[in-house]
Amino acid sequence: MVKRISRSNIIFGLLLVTGLIGMIYEAYQYHKIEKVNYAILAGQQISDDAFPYVQKFAAAYDQGEKHDYKHAVQTYGQLLEITSTPDEQAKIQFNIANNLFVSGLIRRINDDGTLQDEARYAYSQAKMAYEQSLRLAPLDRAAKFNLSLLHSVMSRNMKPAPKDQSTMELSNLPIGLP
Repeated sequence: MVKRISRSNIIFGLLLVTGLIGMIYEAYQYHKIEKVNYAILAGQQISDDAFPYVQKFAAAYDQGEKHDYKHAVQTYGQLLEITSTPDEQAKIQFNIANNLFVSGLIRRINDDGTLQDEARYAYSQAKMAYEQSLRLAPLDRAAKFNLSLLHSVMSRNMKPAPKDQSTMELSNLPIGLP
């Protein structure tokens, strides 16, 4: 009987030590997450390398806030390579589309009422990013609203800019090595 009690004491003691180690580890992780959350709320840049996704996301968001839409889209694109969950990818696609949409909005309209090529390109890329976001998260109301807003901006009566016909077309030449 004494042997049995000592075995059970050893097993419960090991479980207690394991639980304490797990509790200390979770407290450490909680402290790290709280530090990152505080930095985000304070508007500071995250310098902790333990959270590369959050650090890059915050950097991309900051670039967008500073009206550097091209670099924000590039940074969000780099995030797509890191993430694996569809929810995170949908958020990134949504942010890419938002930056492209605003980038298209700041472009000017030509004198004849047509969109500039850069704006048309930004709008088409934003449309594809919103659609990709909705494929990944079909119930996202903000993406649906922004896509409908984009469609209203890209009205059908805006004709494309006339192309310069000064270049000679060489379509009858064979392609490849002689």
